[in-house]
Amino acid sequence: MAALMNPRPGEFCRHLLNALDASEGRSKRRKRDQTPDTIGLGLKRGLLERAAEDDPEPEEFEGWLIAQVLAEPASGGLRAMCGEILDDYRFAAADPGFQRWLTEGAPSADAGEPVDFVERRPRRERSVVP
Repeated sequence: MAALMNPRPGEFCRHLLNALDASEGRSKRRKRDQTPDTIGLGLKRGLLERAAEDDPEPEEFEGWLIAQVLAEPASGGLRAMCGEILDDYRFAAADPGFQRWLTEGAPSADAGEPVDFVERRPRRERSVVP
């Protein structure tokens, strides 16, 4: 049980990289401009890869993330991704079910072959209130 409560940052980040594959699967099917998504996921992937390689001690992980932000001159997007990673890390430490899902490879229908979705209903017209 202790292993579930204190995941190693490197191992956690490797598992989170697997979960990103599912996110990218969903993104590929969107019909809108995905440039911001692609940039954000690229920043997040780079951070996760570095953290997986460096594998800081659990009690030093937040400081490691802060150091990544401080090392970049224009760090707004990077700061946002570090915040997401830290939130996910803390959530995994608090919720064994989430950590177990990650260690099982973040199973998702989006990670594999494209899924046939039920035909969507047309969007309702939005009424503009004066």
